[in-house]
Amino acid sequence: MDISEEAKRGPYTSEESSDDLCVDSRGRPCRPNKHGGPRAALFVLGLQAFEMMAIAAVGNNLITYVFNEMHFPLSKSANLVTNFIGTVFLLSLLGGFLSDSYLGSFRTMLIFGVIEISGFILLSVQAHLPELKPPECNMKNTTTHCIEANGYKAATLYAALCLVALGSGCLKPNIISHGADQFERKELRKLSSFFNAAYFAFSMGQLIALTLLIWVQTHSGMDVGFGVSAAVMAAGVISLVAGTNFYRNKSPRGSIFTPIAQVFVAAITKRKQICPSNPNMLHQPSTNIVHIKPLLHTNKFRFLDKACIKAQGKAMESPWRLCTIEQVHQVKILLSVIPIFACTIIFNTILAQLQTFSVQQGSSMNTHITKTFQIPPASLQAIPYIILIFVVPLYETFFVPTARKLTGKDSGISPLQRIGTGLFLASFSMVAAALVEKKRREAFLEQNVTISIFWIAPQFLIFGLSEMFTAVGLVEFFYKQSSQSMQSFLTAMTYCSYSFGFYLSSILVSAVNRVTSSNGSGTREGWLGDNDLNKDRLDLFYWLLASMSFVNFFNYLFWSRWYSCDPSTTHHSAEVNSLEDLEDGENNDSTKENPRI
Repeated sequence: MDISEEAKRGPYTSEESSDDLCVDSRGRPCRPNKHGGPRAALFVLGLQAFEMMAIAAVGNNLITYVFNEMHFPLSKSANLVTNFIGTVFLLSLLGGFLSDSYLGSFRTMLIFGVIEISGFILLSVQAHLPELKPPECNMKNTTTHCIEANGYKAATLYAALCLVALGSGCLKPNIISHGADQFERKELRKLSSFFNAAYFAFSMGQLIALTLLIWVQTHSGMDVGFGVSAAVMAAGVISLVAGTNFYRNKSPRGSIFTPIAQVFVAAITKRKQICPSNPNMLHQPSTNIVHIKPLLHTNKFRFLDKACIKAQGKAMESPWRLCTIEQVHQVKILLSVIPIFACTIIFNTILAQLQTFSVQQGSSMNTHITKTFQIPPASLQAIPYIILIFVVPLYETFFVPTARKLTGKDSGISPLQRIGTGLFLASFSMVAAALVEKKRREAFLEQNVTISIFWIAPQFLIFGLSEMFTAVGLVEFFYKQSSQSMQSFLTAMTYCSYSFGFYLSSILVSAVNRVTSSNGSGTREGWLGDNDLNKDRLDLFYWLLASMSFVNFFNYLFWSRWYSCDPSTTHHSAEVNSLEDLEDGENNDSTKENPRI
């Protein structure tokens, strides 16, 4: 089959041929020598680091606060934390929608940054005032009954967490997309480097939060700790505002859901039509831009192509009956990436355990480093980030150039390969956790010995390495698949994976307790039904997660293969060309002038 040079460049839409259509803070066209680039991205990375520092200090030690000071039972505390973090990431869809449709990423970040600060302040006020908390009580003393927070005290806690979740959730996808927008979409190497830099900023924020800020919470009180989070978040907003004059801004383009709905309505309306074999017969937008290439067809979701069939005898048709090929292409991408997205949910369910049960696991171990210094259990989560602040630069400096020479891809390995590597490693994190918990429990029950807290370091370290691959690969993958009108929203889908993972964790905890409390396992309250880990069977729960993660990895292999393969065409399909084939084609001079991602 003879394929022209235009075909080799891949499907190219009108919206991407106008050099990204960016404006400055006053709505004027951007100037390449003044707007965008690494300098502008640096201010966004500042917000990334400060915001992560603030939210991580709260999220990673929240279970300690609600258990010890609000007197929620352990399982309820764990579920509250996972539901809170899940809500943060679920609300990222709202932030992406508002940004792409109405506000733009900069204004969205500014508004919800202030909302997040107000939530931290309310948490600090509640932690400081005894009137907003139940009477002091030692929850670890099983002989006393502690009064659980309820009424207006619980309402204050939930209101503060809702403000933090709303602010942080709507910020997250826009930080990544706004930072990536500072580079042209054809600058694949710079984009790949930015995603690695964003993860480095994420790791630095986590590291400082899990060491310094949690130390402040432990030694100066949660009220001071929450107050510091508010101050740190304010510093992040200042960093964002400081770069106003340097940003490349993408203007919102109206509701992003309307074009998607139009495709489905038009396809259903014309369901009895037969798709033409010649793609040039499908409807394309009228444009003066030269480089327009009709989409090469794929058997994936081909029924949607019917939305582009022109009705005979009609000069004009409603957009609800006739859609452009670009609209159909974007809907196909959305449907195609859903299985990849779903395969990362179990991965984030494992993350939920490291922020809840693993913290309590550390609380049951010897936390002394010296006779006078104790390490806060939540700070153990800093171990992988200590390693990662060295590994991420090495990955960018040495691994990526070496892999680039071997594979020809600008990112070294493709995002799909990066995601798969992380999913494979995640299983071993839970294997390590299960083995250590079995050792800890047996040492205490049989020998009355409390083992060192550093025994649980491997599970954090292994997961940290897996997260470096999966989290960055997923963000890069989704960003490169998106059209400019949906960059923030599609990036937000990566955070939804975190949300569903944490919600699944809550469901699993409840389901495991219900099943194991009535099957004669010898634990009347279930594997996780007691407030005492020495009576619970957390090790068995970890083994369950390790098994689920391993099965999920093979499930991912199937869907990534399905996504990458297209037997219906001899060259680029719409889905494959937008990621894999573009990077392969960057070494070809004929493709450099007209990339499609």
